[in-house]
Amino acid sequence: MLAYRHAFHAGNHADVLKHTVLALVLQHMNQKDKGWRYVDTHAGAGGYSLEGEYAKKKGEYEQGIAKLLDRGDLPAPLAELVTLVRAFNDGKTIRQYPGSPAIAQMLMRPQDQLRLFEIHPTDHKILASYLGDVHGVEVKLADGFEALKSTLPPPTRRGVVLIDPSYEIKTDYTRTLAALREALERFADAVVIVWLPQLQLIEASQLPQRLKAAADTGAKKGWLHARLTVAHADARGFGMLGSSVFVANPPHTLFDALQPVLPFLAQALAQFDGARSALERSAKA
Repeated sequence: MLAYRHAFHAGNHADVLKHTVLALVLQHMNQKDKGWRYVDTHAGAGGYSLEGEYAKKKGEYEQGIAKLLDRGDLPAPLAELVTLVRAFNDGKTIRQYPGSPAIAQMLMRPQDQLRLFEIHPTDHKILASYLGDVHGVEVKLADGFEALKSTLPPPTRRGVVLIDPSYEIKTDYTRTLAALREALERFADAVVIVWLPQLQLIEASQLPQRLKAAADTGAKKGWLHARLTVAHADARGFGMLGSSVFVANPPHTLFDALQPVLPFLAQALAQFDGARSALERSAKA
């Protein structure tokens, strides 16, 4: 959806959860020398100013990454995320927040590849100027759902896919499910990460169960689902309550790594007394 700009939400609680999982997955992939391919279907601009008009309009980062920067008691995966955010800012004052492509680029090695798709012309232009000339990186102005088929399976048979649409339009829910199925049909070993918003919509409540069913059929190593609820709906029942990350073929280390992270985030990022978290996995994971 061309009206959507992630800059309004950069560094919020959802980004903290999503990027913690992404970093853990890519760090696990780096334990083997063979290269991997990272495919980002909705790559965005790659990085976002926290001092710009968009970010300051709602200040969502103040209830997200900002609450973690100066804490000395962070679980290791969150401490590593903060290290990446500081590296993105050259270790200085935090004025920028890295998007998923930046997280992946900071963790990639010479033998690894990034395939980044973004349909918004302005965000694509920013992303291309930032990463377009980096060795191993391709940035394309394209619908990531449609482009997915051209990227899988990678030659090395090691790959990670991030599916992270805005869900501003309801067809994103059905297209996300179809994209997961297609990714696993083309490459049953693919680690597929899907970010999901927690909204009081039937499509949002049904999608996790549909993803689980698809992964039960198509994924060799099962699935994992990490959920974080930090807010309550407004008086009209609107608003994002939190988010979750679904992973098909999760690394065997991911469940244990996230166990201390989720309750910590529920406490640290809580915007109401009922903040909570949940972590579940399938029998094969």
